[in-house]
Amino acid sequence: MVEKTIELIGVSANSIEDAVQLAISRAAVTLNGIHTAQIANVAATVENSRVVNWRVTVRLTFIVKEQLHE
Repeated sequence: MVEKTIELIGVSANSIEDAVQLAISRAAVTLNGIHTAQIANVAATVENSRVVNWRVTVRLTFIVKEQLHE
């Protein structure tokens, strides 16, 4: 078995959880077999002394499909 890990940044004005889910959902459109999400970093964008959005760096690991080329 071979696995691959990619790093994405999810951004949400609502919550950290929403930012993570957005990154996973978007990756799942083109990737199958995502089985691990690791939070690498959490940051907040601040404007006028208020948090306006959350930026979460997520490392997603998935299984590389074993397929022979024909």
